[in-house]
Amino acid sequence: MRKPGAMLGEVLPYIFRRPATSLYPREKAVIPDHFRGELESTAAKCVGCKLCAKDCPSNAITITKVAEKQFEISIDLARCIYCAQCVDSCPRKVLASSGKFELASLDRSTLKVCLTAELPPTEQRPPEG
Repeated sequence: MRKPGAMLGEVLPYIFRRPATSLYPREKAVIPDHFRGELESTAAKCVGCKLCAKDCPSNAITITKVAEKQFEISIDLARCIYCAQCVDSCPRKVLASSGKFELASLDRSTLKVCLTAELPPTEQRPPEG
């Protein structure tokens, strides 16, 4: 058995060191360069290939056809595991990982993101009537 004061030599150096953790709420968190946070998308670039939805292991992405050459991207952030496989598999670079990580919410409906690509002005149909 060790002497009662033997551990004091181990503990004392740690009293004068800086803490290894950060004071997160008071200090802004430092985000690494390739952090995989909330998904952002540019729906106007989407061609509807659905490769991102096929590669998503948690089935958080759905793509539906709204009109000719117009697609709606629906991302369920409550299901997303932020692996960024969808970002890597998208050939048109529609999806991107952002640095936003504070996504806590009491309402799951706020974690659903739906984006629809607008038709360019040259392709818009005239109003009926």
